[in-house]
Amino acid sequence: MCGICGMAILDRTMGAALSGPVAAMMDRLAHRGPDGAWTAGDKSARFGLTRLAIRGLAGGRQPLVDAETGVMVVCNGEIDNHAMLRAWLAARGRKVEQETDVAVLPGLYLELGEAFVGRLAGAYALAVWDPRQHKLLLARDRAGERPLFYHFGRGTVTFASLVAALVAGMPEAPQPDGPALRRYLQLGHFPAPDSPFAGIHKLAPGETIVIEPGGLRRTRYWRWRHEVSSKAQPRLDAFDAVFREAVRRQSEVDVPVGLFLSGGVDSSLIAAVAKSLRPNKPLTAYGLRFSESSYDEGRFAERVAADLSISYVPVWVKPDDIPELLAELIGTCGEPLGDPAWVPTALLSRRAAQDIRVALSGEGGDELFGGYPTYLGARLAERYERLPASFRALIRRGVEYWPPSDKKVTLSFLLKRFIQGEGLDSLARHVQWTSSVPSPILERLGLRPEPLDWQPWAGEDLLDRLQHYDLERSLAEGLLTKADRASMHSALELRAPFLDLEVLIFAAALPSEARTRGHKTKVFLKEYALRYLPKEIVYRKKRGLSVPLAAWLRGPLCGWAEAALSRPELAQFGIHHRAIRQLFEEHRRCAADHARTLWALIVLSEWLHWAEEGCLEAFGRFEWRRSRAI
Repeated sequence: MCGICGMAILDRTMGAALSGPVAAMMDRLAHRGPDGAWTAGDKSARFGLTRLAIRGLAGGRQPLVDAETGVMVVCNGEIDNHAMLRAWLAARGRKVEQETDVAVLPGLYLELGEAFVGRLAGAYALAVWDPRQHKLLLARDRAGERPLFYHFGRGTVTFASLVAALVAGMPEAPQPDGPALRRYLQLGHFPAPDSPFAGIHKLAPGETIVIEPGGLRRTRYWRWRHEVSSKAQPRLDAFDAVFREAVRRQSEVDVPVGLFLSGGVDSSLIAAVAKSLRPNKPLTAYGLRFSESSYDEGRFAERVAADLSISYVPVWVKPDDIPELLAELIGTCGEPLGDPAWVPTALLSRRAAQDIRVALSGEGGDELFGGYPTYLGARLAERYERLPASFRALIRRGVEYWPPSDKKVTLSFLLKRFIQGEGLDSLARHVQWTSSVPSPILERLGLRPEPLDWQPWAGEDLLDRLQHYDLERSLAEGLLTKADRASMHSALELRAPFLDLEVLIFAAALPSEARTRGHKTKVFLKEYALRYLPKEIVYRKKRGLSVPLAAWLRGPLCGWAEAALSRPELAQFGIHHRAIRQLFEEHRRCAADHARTLWALIVLSEWLHWAEEGCLEAFGRFEWRRSRAI
């Protein structure tokens, strides 16, 4: 993984200095690529890369420039099928000189034009400059594992892997984007094309953007299930071949590889398959630990590691780790993120990076194979809505009186989120159930909820629709954003075998009953996992990575949280300070569990503070446009 950036001038009559802005962006990407930094280009376009060496350690210089045409390419990520593509190009008379995986990209573009992206397998974000047409192409991988942002205005395009880098390369300070920030509060992340700044946009997973003198074109070259015409009865042997190849390919690199291990079925399955592929190769797993017993999964991870003869390194998370590292993360990436596990994942990555360069993680298993309890809750909600209104009102009153608990994902928390979605359609209810700030709380804060702008494929059933949404939004823009920003803060590359292209395609063909059945989730994957793991690990209660935030905000983080929530920037954004104080007080005296809401507001406060201070430093000024913010 690397950091990429660049500028291109589309108006042939314009002239601009490109080296300075690109150098400024490279400085903000240095932590993503400590193994090399290069730029290339001409008076119309200049690209830059900071490299984290994973394959082809001796080479890997980018950007790549075709000597005959001047076509220039830069790529952050891995092209998993590069050997096949190299052979395909050789058969057409195009010899690829470099041995790195990304070296196939210029030739592939020259052979296939814009359609070349559809031939790639892997996790990547890339840019292509074609000087013959004064055209810039940007692309993001199918699952959205690698980030890419851009700004287009006044005949110039600027792009970068991170918002903070892009801001450093812009000629004037961007302004906060009010609707996008409200969506962040609702969802906990920024769905593409949103970013926290107006005028800065993000590519969606599986999307290409072509910008040329005539304008901008967006194309979704891939969406989940679009290649599947019918469901098929799954075969365990068939999936075993697919999954083993995914783990083999993603762990076959030239640097030390390790594992992120929680003791859940997804990360444990990856660990077991990785060990079975290379039984004599030492492997180390890294796992988070919490002093609070209901949040700590270390004993399960330790057992899996011991059973597989894998070394296990625990990383203990303490509340006093949070404030400083959160500010660091926001400063390096330039955007807020509402997932409380962001900081613990960064701590885990920091420790792992002392030993390894690549870690395999279990992202994608729940979204692809139907692992979330909310998928069962969606069907239950359809029956609940058919109950008499008086009976539902009785249930609602009972749930509202249920006292909150500081334990992990309690029934009280789930039921309260469930009844908040009453009257909504299935997708809106699902989003509300998993949101950072539910709509009623958002309105209480003085902010209007933003509409949900996402369309499923025609004909998708309820489960398809919810999983598809989670893949393109909650996973791509939430969990994978957390993974990327947390790991690359310490120059560690995370890889997710469940997001291998062949695994994506296999999962897309699973019938609904192979994903959820009755009260069971992840039916097929758990049956498969029994080949490698003991039953008590496969079928233990789903817990997921959560943080004891509710208790910490009442205790050791209370003063820090109160200070962050009292910043004037939140009021400038249009949030009612009185409502914030009321929510904080209700949480502090255990009248309600507002931990997720308060965390999203704290992170927003930290980001607003960074944006004002950072832009003042970079540009000498920063103007709040309240009309734009609220």
